[in-house]
Amino acid sequence: MLVHLIADYGHGDLAFAEVAQRLRSLLPDAIVLPTPVPPFDTVSAGFCAAQLAFADDAAPRLVYTNVAPRADHPDPRPGNQGERLVAARCANGVIVVGVNAQHCFSFLRGLAEVRAVDVPDAGSQFRSRDLFPASVAALAQGDTSCLGELVDDTLLPAAPVHAVAYIDGYGNLKTTWHDAPAAFGEQVQVTVGGSSAVATVTDGTFAVRQGEMSFAPGSSGWATGEGQLVFYEVLLRGGSAAERLGRPRAGAPVDVQPI
Repeated sequence: MLVHLIADYGHGDLAFAEVAQRLRSLLPDAIVLPTPVPPFDTVSAGFCAAQLAFADDAAPRLVYTNVAPRADHPDPRPGNQGERLVAARCANGVIVVGVNAQHCFSFLRGLAEVRAVDVPDAGSQFRSRDLFPASVAALAQGDTSCLGELVDDTLLPAAPVHAVAYIDGYGNLKTTWHDAPAAFGEQVQVTVGGSSAVATVTDGTFAVRQGEMSFAPGSSGWATGEGQLVFYEVLLRGGSAAERLGRPRAGAPVDVQPI
């Protein structure tokens, strides 16, 4: 059993080791694979969760996310209370369990049944280590007795449209664009925040010369009831598109205009 642990603890942070250790104590045979995202970045967390859950792979797996900015209420939070734990069961049987914070489940909206998990939402500053793992382990073992009422899709914000979804280690911007904004071979101006750059719309991210930027179907996407969903990427060949475009955060709008 693979357990994908997506969290904003920080690269190599002690918290990853502590949560993985707790999960292994409950699931001795599990392989825990950490995927860090930037602090409070629920868009990246939601995107990564869907990519890993919907992957065309028969390996038994569960996705456990924890990005909890506790931004749902501005008032003081007694007992370190935070957003509620929920679990989504995808059509392929994969379960995604995590706090329902902002966009953490946006990319699963309409594609999975989401239910509340009967577990306290307060009582520890480190809920993902102290309160949630027992329920995560139970779900991984097929025990769904901890699942409660259905969570209506209206409580799951839609994924941002024409925005940055995730920035990978190369600085490539994975976006929520699904269609080409111009014919292949044409140049466009890509604007993210206050930064702009010229890119070429291509059928492959590396179909440009060294030092040039492409806007093309990337490596991320998954099957839906309406067919295969493919996300476009902004790639600077031989460099970092994120650096060229001002280091945007996930969720930042991506405007693409033909030149």
